[in-house]
Amino acid sequence: MKGFAENLKSIIIILLVVLLALLSSLRLMRIQVVGDKTIEAPQVYEPGTLTYTKGIKATRGEILDFNGNTIVTNDARTDLVLQMAFFPTDLQEGNKALLGIYRALEERGYKFKESIPISFSKPYIFKSKDTEELISDLNLNVYATAENCIDKLISDYEIDDKYTDEEKRIIAGMRYQMIDKDFSYSNDLLLAEGVDEQTVIDLKEMGNFYRGIEAVDASDRKIVRGDILPHEIGTVGPIYAEEYDELKNKGYSYNDVLGKSGIEAAMETPLRGINGEEQIAVKDGKVRDIKTITEATSGETVKLTVDGVYQLKLQNILDNFLNNTFPSINPKPWLLKGNCGAICVLDARTGAVKGMATAPTYNLKDYSENYDYFLQAKDSPLVNRCSYGLYRPGSTFKTVTATAALNEKVVTGGTPLVCTMGYDFYGTHYSCTGLHGNITMRHAIEVSCNSYFYEVSKRLGIDNITKYAKLYGLGSATGIETGDAPGYLCNPETFAEHGQPWYVGYVIQAGIGNQDCGMTPLQMAVVASTIGNRGIRYQPYLVDSYYSYGSGSLIKKTEPTIANKIELTTPDLYDYIVGGMIDASHNMPAKYSLSDLGFDVAIKTGTPQTGRSLDEQNSFFIGFAPANNPEIAFAGVVESGEYSKYMIRDLILAYQECYGLNGVKPTKQKLPEEVRPVLTTTTATTTTTTISTTTTTTAYIEESSEPYSEPASEAPLEPWTEYPASVPTETTPPYDPNGYNAEASQEPDQ
Repeated sequence: MKGFAENLKSIIIILLVVLLALLSSLRLMRIQVVGDKTIEAPQVYEPGTLTYTKGIKATRGEILDFNGNTIVTNDARTDLVLQMAFFPTDLQEGNKALLGIYRALEERGYKFKESIPISFSKPYIFKSKDTEELISDLNLNVYATAENCIDKLISDYEIDDKYTDEEKRIIAGMRYQMIDKDFSYSNDLLLAEGVDEQTVIDLKEMGNFYRGIEAVDASDRKIVRGDILPHEIGTVGPIYAEEYDELKNKGYSYNDVLGKSGIEAAMETPLRGINGEEQIAVKDGKVRDIKTITEATSGETVKLTVDGVYQLKLQNILDNFLNNTFPSINPKPWLLKGNCGAICVLDARTGAVKGMATAPTYNLKDYSENYDYFLQAKDSPLVNRCSYGLYRPGSTFKTVTATAALNEKVVTGGTPLVCTMGYDFYGTHYSCTGLHGNITMRHAIEVSCNSYFYEVSKRLGIDNITKYAKLYGLGSATGIETGDAPGYLCNPETFAEHGQPWYVGYVIQAGIGNQDCGMTPLQMAVVASTIGNRGIRYQPYLVDSYYSYGSGSLIKKTEPTIANKIELTTPDLYDYIVGGMIDASHNMPAKYSLSDLGFDVAIKTGTPQTGRSLDEQNSFFIGFAPANNPEIAFAGVVESGEYSKYMIRDLILAYQECYGLNGVKPTKQKLPEEVRPVLTTTTATTTTTTISTTTTTTAYIEESSEPYSEPASEAPLEPWTEYPASVPTETTPPYDPNGYNAEASQEPDQ
């Protein structure tokens, strides 16, 4: 008996321990730790209770410039939504509520935005050709009419004849909105955005009739400075039906916004934040409990690498040159327009973008309301020419050819070649910009001797020229967060892709960047940086760091990425190239001098022919400074222009003011007042350009309007198909003002 009592005691103790452990386990199941937040897990309710989870929207992160100036933030607003948990399940009662909600909003100046593509009044017609989704949603055959669609909604949702035709159409439209926007316990139906406080009070007071209506906190994306990097900041927009199927698995609801372009799209994940979650319990048609499961985590603040003040200064430098300087010195005003261009500036030590000016441009605040205007405007202001403008680089490409020639040892830095102001190759005479006599690499770069580079290009062959172009990153996207055009190289493969024959004579024009090819100013700024870094190529980037919203705690800082390192077989290779570029910087008029800055600047210029005619040219420049310890690298272009190098002094001095340079500390700068340009009614005109099949190749003497011509033995090719000058998207080719043109041409360097 004693043994039994002891055993019973042991059993009871064991049962108590098990019970305590079970209770502890249940408590642990009720508690979760997410990050540093302790929250309750979903509760288990009595039988017959319906539970569902619903998202809590996270606040989208801000976008700041390098100095912390706000470019994009949020404006709080109140939206009215319909919640399924409270909405009548009875169809008749629901129809009555929908009509009442519609009328109540209408009386207070708010219009319910429906998505059904059908006219509002009889006879019903489709308002767009995109009706496949509507017809599919209603399970109708492909030949269904607009009238069939409305009738189906009236039938399915028991919309009585007691309603007028207009009222039936209102209810049908709202019922379809529920289908289209996936109205459910998890997805509210948006009724109106940005409603005033009195409207909220009025409708809440009538809650017994307008069951399901609820006011929720929301926000508008507010553009604080639309004049700073409008192309790269980008936009947000609603989630479309074709996007939702994929995004709903990532926690998005139909009422969320999504980054559509630029930084807004590229940084969608950190900017968006993490939506929270709440559990709602419903029994017998009534809400019994609402419990927060996880709190929303605000999106991160994204800080860019670009100082807004410098960006505005750089844009002003470009605009001033195009609008004032160039018109006053234009040597061929009957031909050269000089009204478009771009400048790209990088931190040569990291690859960080420090400025991107493009002209023409626009203010991001004007984008949404005036999209069609900008789309049709003259000279394509929606295109960022820094990253999507494709141009022949002209003599700036000689730096790439020089790298190949020295590294492949087809010449040494001291190998003299003879320039007789011309070069004969396969029966064609090509001219040079001067009579240079015996000339070596450094001097050939300084004076941009075509004859010298014709000869080294012939010795290299097109495969080696292509090889080194790729080592510099040309012909491929740079990897910048917001995307860019990869461009195209001049080689047999490119020509074959476009059904054009390749002639061996093209190799010498390819070597001076004047045969058909396309590079962006961003890519050429990377080339300049790579030369300054003696073969080390950094990947360009726009995002400096992420910070937690509100607290400002650093989450992540972008580390420089070495994209490639050119293996040098000639250790002093860059001494000759950089030396020639320094020498070239001293050949400037006093007003634009680069010789009195307190440090050397390395530059290379080019004036490649556009391909539209044998006379028209672009003006290109690349460079870096200080030449022997680069902090800044840059590239710029002026379409149908000349003397773009005259902007270099100003862009360097402005950089020194804003970022500091060569030991000089930056001067504290305050953002100036925003200026929004007045929109004009000038729009683009569609023209077809035909390249003349003349049998003459033409080059210009340095900064001279007198042409030098020699007969050509090869008939030039027909131009390749020209790309449209429109907004770059995944399906739209990049902006190429010249179009593909296989015409052999020569460059009047300046």
